[in-house]
Amino acid sequence: MRYLQFAEKEFYHVYNRGVDKKNIFKDLRDFDRFLKGMVQFNNPKVVGNLERGHRVSTDQKLVNIVAYGVNPNHFHFILEQVSKKGIEKFMHKLGMGYAKYFNTKYKRSGALFQGKFKAKLIDTDEYLLHLSVYINLNHLAHARGHSVSTLSKTSWDEYVNENSAEKVCYEKIVLEQFKNRKAYQKFAEKSLKSIIERKVLLEELDEAGMELINS
Repeated sequence: MRYLQFAEKEFYHVYNRGVDKKNIFKDLRDFDRFLKGMVQFNNPKVVGNLERGHRVSTDQKLVNIVAYGVNPNHFHFILEQVSKKGIEKFMHKLGMGYAKYFNTKYKRSGALFQGKFKAKLIDTDEYLLHLSVYINLNHLAHARGHSVSTLSKTSWDEYVNENSAEKVCYEKIVLEQFKNRKAYQKFAEKSLKSIIERKVLLEELDEAGMELINS
């Protein structure tokens, strides 16, 4: 059971992985479908079949997506709840919609994700800033000297490129704490180096608690 009670205007680290640590994204089309769902399911109204191009107004939102990182067998979000039970509704719709797509495409059945999604309240600015780096550069953090997987999607470009083609995130809450995007990029590169050097930090982030150790 999840004992965390989500509150509006609070920020949360939300994450999950594939059942038995199996891959839940196998090609770039899977990533694109998941990101499409992040936009379309972020609405209190019922969303139709995404493959048929059904659209609804995006004026209303369940959550603000602050940052995201999607890797072959797991994903991370920073979410701000902006409507009642917004996080629970968003994650349910996103998970169910993607699982249906994945199971149909790969001719499988059963659960796709490892139980209910996990979540932790982000209770300090320091936690928010360092976690944004970990999520935006998650694929690099996991590489640790190995080749970087091309099968990954993060919100990094939205943070460092003002003219990014992707417009999913409400990154203002993070970027407004820096002079400009370049300053955030420098902070992120320095922070990532520290995360990689401190292997224990990376391991704790990947465990169920996902605790961020103070620097």
